[in-house]
Amino acid sequence: MSLVQERRKTRQICVGKVKVGSETRVSVQSMTNTFTQDVDATAGQILSLEKAGCEIVRVAVPDMEAALAIQQIKDKIHIPLIADIHFDFRLALAAAEAGADGLRINPGNIGDTKKIQTVVDSARAHGIPIRVGVNAGSLEKEIEKRLGTTAKAMVESALSNIRILEKLGFYDIKVSLKASDVTRTVEAYRMLAPMTDVPFHVGVTEAGGIYAGITKSAIGIGMLLSEGIGDTIRVSLTRDPVEEIRTGFEILRALGIRSRGPELISCPTCGRCKIDLFKIAEETEKALLERSTKIKVAIMGCVVNGPGEAKEADIGIAGADGMGILFKKGKVFKKVDQDQLVAQLLYEIDKMTENSEERNGKEE
Repeated sequence: MSLVQERRKTRQICVGKVKVGSETRVSVQSMTNTFTQDVDATAGQILSLEKAGCEIVRVAVPDMEAALAIQQIKDKIHIPLIADIHFDFRLALAAAEAGADGLRINPGNIGDTKKIQTVVDSARAHGIPIRVGVNAGSLEKEIEKRLGTTAKAMVESALSNIRILEKLGFYDIKVSLKASDVTRTVEAYRMLAPMTDVPFHVGVTEAGGIYAGITKSAIGIGMLLSEGIGDTIRVSLTRDPVEEIRTGFEILRALGIRSRGPELISCPTCGRCKIDLFKIAEETEKALLERSTKIKVAIMGCVVNGPGEAKEADIGIAGADGMGILFKKGKVFKKVDQDQLVAQLLYEIDKMTENSEERNGKEE
């Protein structure tokens, strides 16, 4: 029995070449934490995100220099780029002109109808969508005064902003409803879901560092996805954004929605472990980010938990006293010194990748 309910039906939009909506797969995105004006640093970080599987990236546009930098950044990257705009409608116009593949705005804080119309006209002319980004911490003053920073207030803000755009004849919209806690976030998305067919960008904002952030994101995003709510996701972490991509794909994998590259399983270790399994698991996990073959890899601390308990793994290692064994489908095929375990494991995985590509063509 599947953990995931039927997907909520939505209209479809395109962010560059990436389709977003219920008729296509859930995409995974992130946001850079470099100064956008620093073209080399920003492009470099985006290229690292691409290697990890990022499909859409967002950059902050706090001033005109950042907006104009988008053109140079776009020349160096390969995935769609969204410009994150607040307050100044001129930055949205400049970002669209510079080649941004989408705009993230709150129409309500852009200004009067004439300014919003100008942004909409620019987005339409450039064929790019707009994300209505609603955060509990930055609601319109009138709505917050009346309803507080509640899920109901977030939904009212979203509907108001969607109506502004649709009244101007613009329908290439997606929406996000984010709070820093799981409860309000999930409640807001659930409440809005039956009220519109706009695709949802799902995430828990300001989720925190690696532990709190992953926990809150996995629960919040996971709950919504399991209910069929969510078309593109962003895990927000106070961390290298590559970790956001890793976490996003693991959430999708755990729910059986999508998988990317190898799946890593590993034991928690115990007193029988005589190799540095923490280091080996971390090195292997980072290296697997750039591999595409969908195989299961096991990192086990000893022969007790090795080939037997991990016999479903396509390939794995199990530790011994300063050395280890490599096994495939539970059968040992090589003994290796500890300092060569990761290198030998990756060598065997790459051989499996080459064989798979020869048979089936390169996967996702």
